[in-house]
Amino acid sequence: MKISTKMKKTLNDQVALEASASNNYLAMASWCEVTGYQGAANYFYAQSDEERTHLLKVVHYLNALGAVATIPAIKSPASSYKSLEGIIKTALKNEQTVTAAIHKMVEIAQKEKDHSTYAFLEWFVNEQVQEETKFETILQKFDLLGRDKLGINEIDKFLAVEASASPEPAV
Repeated sequence: MKISTKMKKTLNDQVALEASASNNYLAMASWCEVTGYQGAANYFYAQSDEERTHLLKVVHYLNALGAVATIPAIKSPASSYKSLEGIIKTALKNEQTVTAAIHKMVEIAQKEKDHSTYAFLEWFVNEQVQEETKFETILQKFDLLGRDKLGINEIDKFLAVEASASPEPAV
């Protein structure tokens, strides 16, 4: 099966976006770990792994089509953050960027009548609903539990539980 040059480019762009997301979450996890937010650190380490899994899905898809995935160089993520809440807000914005990119790919697949890629992307569309909802829910916890030390400690505990939830199956 063949895909268009435009679709190949957008899928390879997605590889770069997922790699960047994985790196960003890894940096967030590291900051959380040294700052004393062990639950959040575990959560973001798991998020980093999940994004790498997404990256591999796209790489395998491209390679299976003979389109050959391009593995990108990515810029270094931030290494310092102001607060746990700030990290969660940044993570939500990043997920919204990924969602927009996936929607763009879906539109291209529809326009080009690329049914195989459209079907492949459906999983990502559904995944992004979950990803955005996850971070929106965590942000709500700051309003519900507060931003004082006790509230943040409870949120860190919540993130620890979320991190121990069953991971995504391997690619």
